[in-house]
Amino acid sequence: MRRIKEVLRMRYALQLDQRQIARSCSMAVSTVSEYLKRAAAAGLSWPLPEGWGDDRVEAALFPHAEPEPQSQKAKPDFASIREQLQSHPHMTLQLAWEEYRAVNPDGYRYSRFCELYQRWRKKLDVVMRQEHKAGEKAFVDWAGATIPIHDRASGSVWRAPLFVAALGASSHTYAEATRDQQLESWLRAHQHAFEYWHGVPKLVVPDNTKTGVIRACRYDPDLNPTYQNFALHHGFGVLPARPYKPRDKAVVECAVGIAQRWIVAALRHHQFFSLEEANTAIAGLLQRLNHRPFRKREGSRASVFEALDKPALQPLPSEPFDMSEWTRARVNIDYHVSYDGNFYSVPYNLVHEEVEIRATPTTVEVLHKGVRVASHVRNRGRGHAVTNNEHRPKSHQAHLEWTPSRMLHWAQTIGPHTVQLFDRIMSERPHPEMGYRACLGLIRLAGKYSLARMEAAAERALLTGACRYRSVESILKTSLDQQPLPRSSSQPPPPPPPHDNIRGAGYFE
Repeated sequence: MRRIKEVLRMRYALQLDQRQIARSCSMAVSTVSEYLKRAAAAGLSWPLPEGWGDDRVEAALFPHAEPEPQSQKAKPDFASIREQLQSHPHMTLQLAWEEYRAVNPDGYRYSRFCELYQRWRKKLDVVMRQEHKAGEKAFVDWAGATIPIHDRASGSVWRAPLFVAALGASSHTYAEATRDQQLESWLRAHQHAFEYWHGVPKLVVPDNTKTGVIRACRYDPDLNPTYQNFALHHGFGVLPARPYKPRDKAVVECAVGIAQRWIVAALRHHQFFSLEEANTAIAGLLQRLNHRPFRKREGSRASVFEALDKPALQPLPSEPFDMSEWTRARVNIDYHVSYDGNFYSVPYNLVHEEVEIRATPTTVEVLHKGVRVASHVRNRGRGHAVTNNEHRPKSHQAHLEWTPSRMLHWAQTIGPHTVQLFDRIMSERPHPEMGYRACLGLIRLAGKYSLARMEAAAERALLTGACRYRSVESILKTSLDQQPLPRSSSQPPPPPPPHDNIRGAGYFE
């Protein structure tokens, strides 16, 4: 509108022709002619009437056309269609249009349907520009790309995740290759970023990764207790981004893209044999990245950081953070809690109770209502059980004390046949412990009956081959142990008693 006013001023006040006006205003002669024709049709000259602003001049020179009559066709429910497109990965506008036409045969055709939907969506897709204060926020995330690390011994390759952090006001970026995406690597990467910036921001905005946020929620997320303690130690607050809202952390999303282009891609031809080598190379590229001049404004990330963010950052804590992991667990029926793929015992009277687990790189502590109830050396394997015998009930401790040698020693106090029976029961099982129950049952039977009867029952069981707990119990119940033993097939038969009807061997001589 300013150029139109200039055209009117040059024409009516300075009396210049159209070519002179076109050269002065850097526009085509046809455009000058069009403006003057519209001004003449609207009765405008120079100076403009008092009180005429840009809106009134525009309305006089470019009157809006009559609005198109409202279409009588059924309007699609674009809000519902957008929700379906977001929630169903295979949903398409084509399918939505076909469903719309099935209900409204006289509705819009596909091209008009798509045009109206895109026009409706653009009105919703309004982005609020975020203004970041100096030293206020840092945005952190894992990059999608990884850095390959080669093993010299085996030749195998594992992928090191890339941690990226960026300050809000200056976009000053930090990146680091980590061992994994577990909590310890997450916290150490934060600590290294703060040391790189020589200060701590007031807020850290992470994505809803499980290492930082246990349960994502738009209004009340649950933070990992260890991450929360880390934040309290360093004096910053954690403000997780809303789920499925990447624009909440647009700074780090941009930093991740830049890091993947200027760091990961730049190192594609390098071979690294340790994390230290990779992070040394990353540090050099970070220096170049942060000192690269901006394209559309003066300075660089490093210069803006020195001017804005660095003076506003909080000082680093004087003492390092105790790198402990905190989590909650419920005691299982076997009086063990599960942590990091292993099982650690607690006193048996805490079965089904909820406890807290504090894990350091070397120990695992279990706390109940703030009181430590168990402490174990941390096992770095998987599927192992670490048990303190004092945590077992007395009955379990007594059961474990019955070893094969102790059982045989007890059997010797009864007799040799009982020793043979115990040895046979345990030797016939695939593992001796599978015969423990049967031997313990026999010990109970000896207390119920008598040691002499137990020895007699053992002898009968060995002779008949009935070497099972139920068989021995049956012998004692039915008093078979007090009956004469059956004759063995290896012994000769006894001589027949003398009788008058028996002729004897001499009769055949």
